[in-house]
Order: sequence, then C-alpha cells, then structure tokens
Amino acid sequence: MSSTPNHQNFLYLEQMPGGPGSSARSSVRVVVVGDPGTGKSSLISAVAFGTVPKKVPPVHPPTRLPPGFYRDRVPVTVIDTSSRLENKGKNNEKLNNADAEELKKADAVILTYACDQPMSLSSLTSFWLPQLRSLEVKVPIIVAECKSDLRGDPFSVNLKEMMEPITGQFREIDICLQCSAIKMIQVHYIFYSAQKAVLHPVDPLLDRDSLHLKPRFVRAFKRIFFLCDRDKDDALSDAEFNDFWVKCCKAPLKPTEIAAVKRVVQEKQQDGVNGHGVTFKGFITLQALFIGNGRLETTWGVLRKFGYGNDLELRDECLPVPLKLAPDQSVELASEVVEFLCGIFGMYDKDNDGALSPAELEDLFSTAPESPWDEARYRDAGEKTSLGNLTLKGFLSEGTKKTLILQEIPEDGVKEVLSYEEYMATCDVALFVYDSSVEHSWKRTKELLVEVARQGEVSGRGVPCLLIAAKDDLDPCQITVQDSAMVSQEMGIKPPIRVSMIVGDSKIFFRRIVRAAEHPHLNIPETEVGKGRKRYRHLVNNSLMFVSGSAVTIVGLAAYRAYAARRNSN
Repeated sequence: MSSTPNHQNFLYLEQMPGGPGSSARSSVRVVVVGDPGTGKSSLISAVAFGTVPKKVPPVHPPTRLPPGFYRDRVPVTVIDTSSRLENKGKNNEKLNNADAEELKKADAVILTYACDQPMSLSSLTSFWLPQLRSLEVKVPIIVAECKSDLRGDPFSVNLKEMMEPITGQFREIDICLQCSAIKMIQVHYIFYSAQKAVLHPVDPLLDRDSLHLKPRFVRAFKRIFFLCDRDKDDALSDAEFNDFWVKCCKAPLKPTEIAAVKRVVQEKQQDGVNGHGVTFKGFITLQALFIGNGRLETTWGVLRKFGYGNDLELRDECLPVPLKLAPDQSVELASEVVEFLCGIFGMYDKDNDGALSPAELEDLFSTAPESPWDEARYRDAGEKTSLGNLTLKGFLSEGTKKTLILQEIPEDGVKEVLSYEEYMATCDVALFVYDSSVEHSWKRTKELLVEVARQGEVSGRGVPCLLIAAKDDLDPCQITVQDSAMVSQEMGIKPPIRVSMIVGDSKIFFRRIVRAAEHPHLNIPETEVGKGRKRYRHLVNNSLMFVSGSAVTIVGLAAYRAYAARRNSN
C-alpha cells in the first residue's frame, strides 16, 4: 500500500463514523490466550475497570464491555483463559478442552506475550499459532506485547520489524501492538482493534499476500461510482463527490476540502483526476489510501451505506423480495423488462455488431460480485456467433434461462412418487421411456401413463406427458408402433418421439421436452373416464345456462304483467 498521506488533508475524512448500525453484528466475542504470567487477566481488568488490582484472579470471569464503550456501539464480551495444557503424548501438549471450545466460538483472538519473558514470544510460533490453525480458528488475531512499561521506554523497540518473521509466516495475524496494563498504555486500543477487525474486516477487501485490492471489492466500488456519477461522464464532479460524502457521513465538504482530496489522489494516481473530476481510478485509489492507513471503518461505512454485507454482496433487504410461488407455478419476464434488457444490450455493444464479445460481457457485469454466466453450465448455453460472441437472442434467453433438469424414476419407484400428490405438481413434464423393440416394455409404459393421467384428473393437476420410443436404431416392434400411435391419439397427446442415442441427434429430443413444458395444455393425457367427466360437466354447464336464460325470461314476463295490471287499474 502507499505511504501515509498528509494528515491534515485527511482529517475531515476520518470523521466518517463506523456508527450505529454500521454492521449487522449485535455483539463481538473476544478470547484472550497466551502463556501463563503474560498478563492476560491484568489486561482484562485494566480495560474493564481502568486499573489493575493488587491481587489479579488467575482467570478473569467473562467481562462485557457495554455498547457505548467504543463508537461502533457494539458490545464486546471478553473471555479469559487458563492457559492450562494437557498432555497429548510424550513432549506433545495441546490446549485443554475448555479453552479450545472457547476459541472455536471466538470472533477475534488476542494472543499475548510478555516483553520480559523471551520464551513467551517464541511460543507464539512454536505452540499458540499452530494450535489455532489446528483448531481451525479462522478469525482475526491481535498479538499483544504486554508489560511494555518494563522496557523503560515502551516504544524503544520497532515492533513491526521485530514481528515481521512471524507475521510473514502467519498471515492470519491482523495487527501487533504494545501495551501496559499497569500504565494503561494502549489497553483500550488493543480491544478496540479486536472489535474493529471483526466489524470492519480486511480480508474481503485486501489480499494479504499481494497487498492488492480484491476483485469483488473493486467491483462493488465500481457500482458505487456509477451510482454517484449522475451525468455519466466517467468522473465525479465536485458536486457529485460532495453528494456522495453527504450520503455516507451526513456532513458536506468545503470546496477547499474537496480540492485537498483531489490533490492527494492525483499525487498517488496521476489519472485519478481529470477536467471533469475524480475518475474511477482516483475513487478506488482513495479507498486504497484509507485501507493502507488502517481506516477500514471509513471504507466499510461507504460499503454498508450502499447496501453491502461482509461478503460484498447486496444485503437481502436491498434486493426485491422474491415472489412466493406454488410448486406448479412459474414466472415470465414482462415486456417492460425485455425492453430494458434490450437497451442494456445495446449500451454495452460498443462496436454495434449485434453481439457482445467476452470483453463487452465482462464490462456489463463489472459492477456485480461476479458474472453470473461464468459457471460452466451457463457459459455456453446462449446462442453465439461463429466468433463466440453472445447474440441478442442468446442474451435474452440467458435473463429468461430455462434449465432442463432430468430425474430418473425407476419403474418400482413410480408407485411411491404417485402417492405423494405434491411431487407431481412440481414436475413440468413427465417422460415415459420404453424400448420400442420390445412389446412388454410398451405395455408397462402404457399402464404407467394411464395411472399418471388418472391421478392428474382426480387431483386437478394434470402433468404434460411425452412418450419416448427409445432404441430407434433397432427393428421396432410393429404392434408397439401401432398401439402407441393409437393410444397417444386417444389420450390427446403428441405421438411418441423416436430416439436413438447411437445414431440420432439428442438436441432435438431436448428441445421437444422444453417445448412441451412451455405449452403444457397440448400434452396433458385424458382417460375415457376423464373425458366422460368433462362431457358431463360441459352438459351440466350448458343446462344451467339454458335454465338461467329461461328463468330470466319468466321473471321478465311476470314483471311486465304486474306492471300492465297496475297501469290498467289506474
């Protein structure tokens, strides 16, 4: 990361609060571990009571720092540990079970050593850090050098340089700090750093090895930049930058302050500012400066204000509520949505060739966490040109993608499936596959078809059905051919689809399945009993209509006669 910018220039930017509600967490649990006698319990006493008692308990009871203790207003529960070890074998020790369980529940760990106990420093790498890895404790670790007042000058040693061999080997260490419980040196900052590492984590933002900003973080800020760039000139004017800042911290910036920001950004990134204002490169450079200076709460304040959670995805409450659909329901895109998608397609088709190149497609999704079409099952699903570019038709078929999921149900499992009424309601199409060269295979298929059709008629949830005459490369059984054609005609469904996986084209077969799902009314089979019920209902409905018409006529005639009688009597 870059060096620290002029503090005066960035003083006002540091006023952005982590603030109430800046994180979804309601509490932070911090566990303190380290060698015996390194000052764990004294450190906890100092932060909780502002002093260290003459007689410090061997293990401090769980201590709660109230919501107002730090500015994020999230309470911190501090757990002390005994540091008691258990023998695992000869010269091989491990943490006792109670401490191990506490560490597994931790949100952050403070790992202590004492500056007057050299062995406690070496045990960080020989025991404690390996133990945390073996327990799979994947939380921020704050290394605290306790009793620093014993040095005379507590900060006479460059802790960063001294700890570099350890931090280089154990990247899970978030920060190393010096403290003194007796002198109250950096005691509160130790626990604040633990809380901050949980509420405003660095791992989603920065690759610790390369020190590069992570792609998902950059993409999130690209979306924020686009939302703030109202005139779409690829730069934030002074007014737009001020509006961005007011949205995030509710405090307007003076023109001199905006000029100072632009000056610092341009020092770090020459093309970070142009004639129109702060460019995206400058905008992301500003965030890199915050991170490099440890101002993670500032960056997270922006992200959370624009709806992002710790996974750098938009929180559920910021997204449209999905429709609650019944098992047999589906949704289609409205014409307005299709029109909007066509407009988006045209906007990103920079060369106007009627197709999106991989680069244009990546640009389209550059403000999303990732491209949703990068997965293997979607990557080649849409229609593309000979050059591999996505056509408009293919693009629209991806915003309205239909995924074909086939589930095989063996013959002996059909009875169980049919016994569960809701199961058939979740199916879009039922396929009946039989060996076209074997008469018995067709007879059993016909029985199953009738059984499914009957259940649909009783439940009122008919399922589209297709007959699949498999092994078409073999000599077909003529009785099967004739009977299957007759059955499909009588039951009102499409003739059997003849398929050979050896010599045929399976794409046609799958298209027929999708087409049947799209037009379900054309393939719902009817039994003779079902047809009879339908004719009866039709007859009854017509009769009711006839009777209803007659009743209207009779009532109308009676009303006319009563009216005529009254008129004659007058």
